[in-house]
Order: sequence, then C-alpha cells, then structure tokens
Amino acid sequence: MITCEGLVKIYKTDEIEVVALQGLNIQVETGELMAIIGNSGSGKSTLLNILGGLDRPSAGQVMVGDWDLLKITDQQLVEYKRNTVGFIWQNNARNLVSYLTALENVEMPMMLSGKYDREYAKQLLEWVGLGHRMNNKLQQLSGGEQQRVAIAISLANRPKLLLADEPTGSVDTKTADMILSIFRKLNEELGVTIVIVTHDMSVAGKVNRVVAIRDGMTSTEFIARNPLIASWDGTNTGQSALSQRAHEEYVVLDRVGRLQVPKAYLEALQIKGKATMEFDGETITIKAPRKLNEQ
Repeated sequence: MITCEGLVKIYKTDEIEVVALQGLNIQVETGELMAIIGNSGSGKSTLLNILGGLDRPSAGQVMVGDWDLLKITDQQLVEYKRNTVGFIWQNNARNLVSYLTALENVEMPMMLSGKYDREYAKQLLEWVGLGHRMNNKLQQLSGGEQQRVAIAISLANRPKLLLADEPTGSVDTKTADMILSIFRKLNEELGVTIVIVTHDMSVAGKVNRVVAIRDGMTSTEFIARNPLIASWDGTNTGQSALSQRAHEEYVVLDRVGRLQVPKAYLEALQIKGKATMEFDGETITIKAPRKLNEQ
C-alpha cells in the first residue's frame, strides 16, 4: 500500500531551511494496522501529511497504491484525496461541521464527491457505535462521540488507506481503548489499511507493528510477538478489551546497509560520533572506541 524510499521534505523560508525528513524509508502492506511513533519534531506528522496529500515531498520516492505522490498533478491530487485516503485529526473540529447532525456530517463528503449513499452513512455510524445518536447535533455529543463521528466521516468515500494523527490524544483512556477497538474492527471487516501516528507507546502497543522515527529517518521497528485479543460490544458503555502486545525491537537497515542504533544504547555505552564494530561469523558487536592509552 505504501512505499517510501529516500523520502526527503525540506521547508524553506527566506532565512532558514528545515529538513523535516532526510531519506526516510518505510513500507506498509495492504490491510495492515500499524503505528508510527516519534517525539515532537521527529518528522512523523510531516510523513502523514505527505501520505494524506496535504503536503508535497521534496525528493525521493513515495508511492501509495498506484499513485506516485512525487509526480502527481494538482488535479490528480484532488482525486487521490477524495477516493484513496481518509484522514482523522486529533482536533476533530477539522473533520466536523458543528451545525449538522452526525448523519449529515457523514453524508457531506459523499455529496461533494457525487457518491451519496444514506444507507452506507447510517451503517458507518452503526459500526462506530453511534446508530442511536445519528440525528444528534455535535453539541449534543461528547468529545469521544465526536471523534467516532470523525472516524465514520473518514470512511465515507470508501478509502483504501486511513491515516489517523493522534486520534486518542484528546480523550480519556476508556474512550481511547474504544477508538482503537473500532480501528481494529474496521481493519478486519473492511480490509482498510490503517496508519496511526502517535507519541503514546501504550497506543502503539496495541497494533501489529510499530515504526519509530527519529530526526526524520526510520530508526527502529517493533513487531508483535503475541496475538491480540480485542473486543468491543458496539455500545456506548465503553466495554472494550485490548491487550497490551509484546513487541520485539528491530533496527532498520536502508538499501545500502546503514542503520540507526537506538540512542539509549549509545548513551549506555558512552558512544559519541564513532564506534568500533566486530564480526565473529555470527554476531556483530558494536563498542565504544578504545582510548589511545589502552592496550
């Protein structure tokens, strides 16, 4: 579904140049449910904006399905955003129109794209547990309910890819678990590929794969080792269960074999700038360089 190779994004003003992504490599399989984590300024939101067609890459390769987002025209970009990708923001006010009902909010993107389907709009609200609230206006809904309306809106035009930027950042833990259960249900039943950007490792621990980004590059991956038990009864009671997954960490090699060693490891070994590397036929060992006076 997604292939990024050597992806670069540079923001320029008259006085300053900021490299937000510096040669990032990542692949996401069709039908995958995964998370991208990173600290503020790591480049994760820049990546999501490029994948969502909200920003243009500066260089490298970025493919989403058959779309080449580096070469796409403005007219093609409109089609891409309408038909291929759905977007959920942490601030759900960007998704919602306050004076419309929940159902009307879901129907609006359908009307704009000429694919109006009221029954499907109702079905989406049922899927996110809001069938009983579809005729309520937004001020009658809680923050968690509004975020679930936003999820339904993002699926209104049947996208193949769903991008979620900190979707649980403004809700409590119980509502966050409910939202993550909805994502898993939609992923399994609709087959939609879902990419969640978050800084919260507890959220990342409930998906199949986690990619960590640091300084605009992919640094490590975490692959789930145990099956996930997830259930939600589809009501407003918040009865959900998402087990915390055990993940195994991997460093990521680029095409020429370069890797980023996790910062915590380097600090523990007091490695700065340079390191020695040894290979015994089976194992690669990285050590701090010997001091000149050491034998």
